Amino acid sequence: MPDAAAEPGTAAARNAAEEKSAFAHPAVDPDSTAGYGDDPDQVIDFYAPRAAAGPGDAAPVVVVLHGGSWRAPYDRRHVSPFAGFLAERGFAVASVEYRRGARGGDAGTGGPVAGRWPETLDDVAAALDALPGLVRRHLPRADARRTVLTGHSAGGHLALWAAARHLLPADAPWRTDRPAPLRGVVALAPIADFEVADKLEVCGGAARQFLGGGDLFTERRPYADPALLLPTGIATTLVQGRADVDVPQAVADAYADAAAKAGEVVGVTLLEDVGHFPLIDPAADACAVVAEEIAQLAW
Repeated sequence: MPDAAAEPGTAAARNAAEEKSAFAHPAVDPDSTAGYGDDPDQVIDFYAPRAAAGPGDAAPVVVVLHGGSWRAPYDRRHVSPFAGFLAERGFAVASVEYRRGARGGDAGTGGPVAGRWPETLDDVAAALDALPGLVRRHLPRADARRTVLTGHSAGGHLALWAAARHLLPADAPWRTDRPAPLRGVVALAPIADFEVADKLEVCGGAARQFLGGGDLFTERRPYADPALLLPTGIATTLVQGRADVDVPQAVADAYADAAAKAGEVVGVTLLEDVGHFPLIDPAADACAVVAEEIAQLAW
């Protein structure tokens, strides 16, 4: 039987072409980089706005959390063209790096493990806590009062989680006493519901790996699963390609349904004939849609 990825018109072929396009762009170097901890992965790249995004002199801040199944091979460099694209649109951009799973650490597959517990969440919380001071220093033309959090895939999970820290269990080390000062969240094909993602084995069972597998999956879900941390009280939009085979629409739908049951309306923008990667591909029309969704919350 021929490989499905080689057959024109198949979902696998489209996904492969979209991934190739998204990763074909040269990395865009930031204007500056700052650390929020001592580990080499505890850094944030800053991109100054290249144009005016809207009325006034100060630009909104977009915090970008990259995807890659929380696995080590995928770092913030692959999302730097997207960060540069947003800067060209007039946003001040902060692209966050964080510690991810070790390479070759999964005994079952021989591949990289998804995430590091608790370091991945430690880092996202620390980065967001340090961000206001770092923005003042590295993005003087930015208005941190108009901050929108965005993330793709696993980064979409982290964006939703970061906006819900005030809802974490009382013993969670990342819990805050009030909602984050955000204009909103735009989560792109997010791994937003761990139960559904686990059933669908999204990204090779990444959600279960991230939480440690076995009984830890159930024990840690209340501390990590955005679908259990609702309502946030923060404006939230999900952008999802209907043709996404990496993180299927069912995951976004499950999160939106959970939000509705909790009394919160979450916007869901569904894009026809769009898969996983065009959302962060500056060459794709879907990326312009993402920028518009961010602008609607930022302004």
